Amino acid sequence: MKIYKDVFNKIVDLEHLFLAWTEFKRGKGSRADVMEFEMNLEPNLFELHRDIEKMTYKHGQYFGFFITDPKRRHVHKATVRDRVLHHAVFTILNPIFEPTFIACSFSCRVGKGSHKGIDAVQTMLRRESWNNSRVCYALKCDIKKFFDTIDHDILLSFIARKIKDIKMMRLTKELVESYKNETEFKRERE
Repeated sequence: MKIYKDVFNKIVDLEHLFLAWTEFKRGKGSRADVMEFEMNLEPNLFELHRDIEKMTYKHGQYFGFFITDPKRRHVHKATVRDRVLHHAVFTILNPIFEPTFIACSFSCRVGKGSHKGIDAVQTMLRRESWNNSRVCYALKCDIKKFFDTIDHDILLSFIARKIKDIKMMRLTKELVESYKNETEFKRERE
């Protein structure tokens, strides 16, 4: 297994943070929070850079809201500042971990997505049904509150197997542990 040691310096690099901003902003330029961040773009990115570099970065609060697509779901959104960092981290860590994912996982992956997932299911159904000459079944399911139930310690231990960079692991822990599930949110309010 390949080990990665100098990951943190790639993420904290100012040029990389500006590229992450450009990637993040695509398609979101008219949103109020994005425009507000962009009004002071350089000071905002320099401050983010300093906070990461000095290891004083703290993830902000999440904003909860409901969407319907088609069922009603409670979604939590991080601040623009935090989402720019998410992009910066993703662009460095994704090439490390992408090759380890199973081929038939399509959600939230570069070069995959819903349409390619549908194509793959159709191919599997044709193969398993012998080109529609016998009955076969497909199970469509959703794991309720999947992301809320991920054990952070287990996730971090998987990441630590490949990333041997103490600063990067501290930053990763800050990002992973920034999200608390709704049960924890409720407990804090009680």
